[in-house]
Amino acid sequence: MQNQTIATPKFPVSTKSLHAELKKRVNEYLEQQNVIGTGNYKLFSKAIILITLFVLTYIHLVFFTPPAIIAVIECAFFGGLIAAIGFNVMHDGSHGSFSKYAWLNKLASSSISVLGASRFMWGMKHVTIHHTYTNIDGVDDDIEVGVLMRMAPTQKHYLVHRFQHVYFWVLYMLLYVFWIFFADYKKYFSKKIGSITFKSMTFAEHFEFWAVKVYHAAVFVIVPIYMLGWVSWIVGFIVCTFVAGFVLSIVFQLAHTVEDTAFPVAIQPENRMPDEFAAHQIQTTANFATKSKIVSWLVGGLNFQIEHHLFPKISHVHYPAISKIVKQACADFKLNYIEYPTVVSAIKAHVQFLKSMSKPAIA
Repeated sequence: MQNQTIATPKFPVSTKSLHAELKKRVNEYLEQQNVIGTGNYKLFSKAIILITLFVLTYIHLVFFTPPAIIAVIECAFFGGLIAAIGFNVMHDGSHGSFSKYAWLNKLASSSISVLGASRFMWGMKHVTIHHTYTNIDGVDDDIEVGVLMRMAPTQKHYLVHRFQHVYFWVLYMLLYVFWIFFADYKKYFSKKIGSITFKSMTFAEHFEFWAVKVYHAAVFVIVPIYMLGWVSWIVGFIVCTFVAGFVLSIVFQLAHTVEDTAFPVAIQPENRMPDEFAAHQIQTTANFATKSKIVSWLVGGLNFQIEHHLFPKISHVHYPAISKIVKQACADFKLNYIEYPTVVSAIKAHVQFLKSMSKPAIA
C-alpha cells in the first residue's frame, strides 16, 4: 500500500486499438436496434420501485415498528435496499448512463446522498480513479483495504493476512459504516483519495457534503433513537448496515479480486502500463452469473463488469446484449474473457484469491 502522492501511469496507444474496435461494434449494434445507450422504462420503473420500498420500509420500521423478529428481518431487507439503490440507481446516474437527460442523471446519482455518502467523493474514487486505473496498486483505492487485507500481489504481507480468507466476511459487513462515518471524512480532510490528490471542492460541493452528513445523522441515528430507544436502534442499525456493507463489498470484490484477474504493474522509468486501456480493463475485470436475470436485476447489471468497465456510459440494461459483442472481440484479439457461471463459483474464486494473497510473495 502506498500513502505518498504518486504519478499516475499512462496507457500506451495501439495502432490496432481494441477500444476503438469495441466502440465501433457496439455503436453499430445500437444503431441497428435503434436504441439509445442510456436507461429505459425498465430501469426507471425499477428505480421507482426501489426508492418507494426504501421510504416505506423506513417509515414502517421507525414509526410503526413491528414485533422484534419481524423488525430484524425488515432491517435486513432495508440493508438490501440500500445496496440495491446504490447498484441500480446511483451507479448508473454517477456514470451518466441512467438517462439521456443530464438533470435526471444528477438526480439518480444524488440517491447516494439519501444513503448518507458523499456524491463528490464517490465520483472521484469510483468514476474517475477506479474506472481508469483498475487493479493498479497504489492508485486504485478499491484495492487499498488497509493492513488487515492484502488485495494485490505487490502489497506488503503481514502475519494477520494468513487468515484473511476466514475473517473477510466480518470486514465486508463493516464497509458501509466505515464508508459513511470514516472514509468520506478522511478523504474530505486529507483532500486525497488513496495516493491521488483531488481537485478543490466548490462551495456548493462543501455544502452538499455537510448537508448530507447532517441529514444522515438525523434520519438514521437521531430520529430512530428518539422513536425507538437506544437498544432497538443499535440492533436495527447493526443489522441494516452489516447487510448493506456485505452486499456492497462482495459484489464489487467479485468483479476484480478473483483468482483469474490481473494486477498489472507500470513499466519503469516510463511509468507506462503494459497494455492499452481496453485490454487492461478486460484483464483486470470479471463477470459472474450473467445468465441469471434475478442477479442482474438485483445488482444493476454489475455482474456484467467487463461490459461496464468498457462502456460505463451505457446503461446496464443493455449489457446482456453487448456482452456477446465484447466476448467475440476478446476472441478476435486473443484475450481471456473472465466469467464465472454463478455467484457461488465467483465467491469461491474470490476466496481462493484471498488465500493466495495470504501467503508471502516469493522473492
